[in-house]
Amino acid sequence: MMVCTGNICRSPMAEAILRATVSDSDLAGRVVVDSAGTHDYHVGEDADGRARQILAEKGYATNHTARRVDPAWIQGRDLILAMDSGHLSELQALAARQEISDEHILAFRDFDPTGPGDVPDPYYDTLDVYRLVRTIAERSMPAIMEHLRTLDGGRTAT
Repeated sequence: MMVCTGNICRSPMAEAILRATVSDSDLAGRVVVDSAGTHDYHVGEDADGRARQILAEKGYATNHTARRVDPAWIQGRDLILAMDSGHLSELQALAARQEISDEHILAFRDFDPTGPGDVPDPYYDTLDVYRLVRTIAERSMPAIMEHLRTLDGGRTAT
């Protein structure tokens, strides 16, 4: 599960890119990919139009409805990827309140070969920042896919 603030920009972009990557791989049919937000600002809405535009430039399909993270999902996912350090902290706090391990909650950019950090929030920015988010997600896919292959013998849900 990919997680950002409102679940209309970063996390649905990463979700669409990972879903496409998984569907063209040996993990097709074995990995469920989804996304959510830490806040309920946009629940029920489609992905931001700019996010859809930038995804469409590279042929990524989107079928998205924004939703907020349900605390029950924290234990039910094998891998949760936070788009920035604030999301990571919130997700880890949710796990702590449920007294469950947070070892499966990681920063998305931990898989970025250019290094760790936050995936920038493009919402109040330009299309170039949306393209940067897409680029970060695309270049992180090989490492994410390798990680997914190591999880639970391939019986994986993200």
